[in-house]
Amino acid sequence: MSGFPFLTAILLAPVAAALFMIFIPRDEGKLIKCLAAVGTFISMALSLYVYFAYDQNLGGLQFVERIPWIKDLGVTYFMAVDGISLPMLLLTNLIGFSAVFASWNVNSRPREFFILLCLLITGVMGTFMAHDLFIFLLFYEVVVIPIYIMVVIWGSSKRVTKEYAGMKLTIYLLIGSAFLLVGVIALFVKSTAILGQPDMSFTRLAEAGIKLSSFDQIWLFGLMLFGFGSLISMWPFHSWSPDGYAGAPTAVSMIHAGVLKKIGGYGLVKIALFFLPLGAKFWAPYMAVLGVAGVTYAAFAALAQKDLKYVVGYSSVSHMGYVMLAIGSLNVIGINGAVANMFAHGVMAALFFSTIGFIYEKTHTRWIPDMGGLARQTPRLAVAFMLAAMASLGLPGLVTFIPEFTIFVAAFQVYGGLAVVGIAGIIITALYVLRAGANTLFGPPRPEYGHLEDIHGPEMVPLVVLGTVLVVGGLMPSLLFDMINSGATKLMTHIEGALKIGGVL
Repeated sequence: MSGFPFLTAILLAPVAAALFMIFIPRDEGKLIKCLAAVGTFISMALSLYVYFAYDQNLGGLQFVERIPWIKDLGVTYFMAVDGISLPMLLLTNLIGFSAVFASWNVNSRPREFFILLCLLITGVMGTFMAHDLFIFLLFYEVVVIPIYIMVVIWGSSKRVTKEYAGMKLTIYLLIGSAFLLVGVIALFVKSTAILGQPDMSFTRLAEAGIKLSSFDQIWLFGLMLFGFGSLISMWPFHSWSPDGYAGAPTAVSMIHAGVLKKIGGYGLVKIALFFLPLGAKFWAPYMAVLGVAGVTYAAFAALAQKDLKYVVGYSSVSHMGYVMLAIGSLNVIGINGAVANMFAHGVMAALFFSTIGFIYEKTHTRWIPDMGGLARQTPRLAVAFMLAAMASLGLPGLVTFIPEFTIFVAAFQVYGGLAVVGIAGIIITALYVLRAGANTLFGPPRPEYGHLEDIHGPEMVPLVVLGTVLVVGGLMPSLLFDMINSGATKLMTHIEGALKIGGVL
């Protein structure tokens, strides 16, 4: 099996499921859902195999698949994984599989819904496996189209219309990608002059990038920072994110919070830092400041919300601020913490949004003052909600604790007092998370909810899959950190070498 194209198989399994769905009658909703479940399960199972088969001692790119495509542009179908991309790939498939079952009650045009869901998952997976910049951008653009359609057709929101939410989300993503595209084109032109031939592979662009002048690296990194920062909901370019969550159907909210935002953080680490280390050194303090600003602003904003989706939406913006702070620390501990926190937050946020989706299906409201005592009628749903809530505030023993601790250690070493301000965000997080849980699940039961049924059958899959990862990742953090460290160490060795050549270190 050494020559088997595992990454292509992972990529095409949901696509194959979507193609089969085209020929299924639209009224065969159960068969359509089963096809989506099988396609995403195959991708998840193969991702788990690749994750545990990866040789961490060897490190570097493994499971490489490379086929020349557009010779004149140096574009290659270059798929590979390393210690940074593998956790993101596994995260995508864990959430993608869970999202199918979180959408099991979708009965309005199910064929179209699950086809778009499979394409969305495929696009996100492609960004984490591609090691050619053109292919990376291609998969990134694939993500935008299904999201807009799914929000506009299947979304729902009380505060804003789903059309507004879908349009706002799409415009922000496209504006960010436009700045990113300018930076990519400029980098490609300059790298071609340096290399003597066009080449869009990550490794060759990194070779050319470190030879650029400090000025070129700084302004190119600035463009990428804006592009990827907008996607990660970096303050103050974050306002699309909570509205997008609120307007999206449950599956899209799970993927949006769980992995779509992570493309931004992954791009900063795997592309911007790797290609332009001198630019990273210049912008690092600004990233740290913007990260802490996002942590504190979004935490206070979440504290003021009464819609459950907006609470978790602003919470997500706040947690991504920690990722920006970690990347801005520009050390191996910070890179480890940033990637680990993206994985941990993705699992937690996806579980959160799946439970909110079930609550909305059963009560037809997300308005916290209208709820209370739901734990008595729906104890399993309450367990899922509180598990996600405890992970959100960084409870020791769950997967989010060690990544956040790692980030604070890395940031304190570099920025001192700025890290202390960021740590204070945990206190605010505890306030809004515990208050939301108390007012939603506990207290005297309301008579109008006495008829509610607890989650059961397929609805239990997100709780089982994502909840297991939250607990196992917290009890055995080495499963995650050993993998990430194998990639983060090589990345920081490359960056430090480039900084020494540039006379910065």
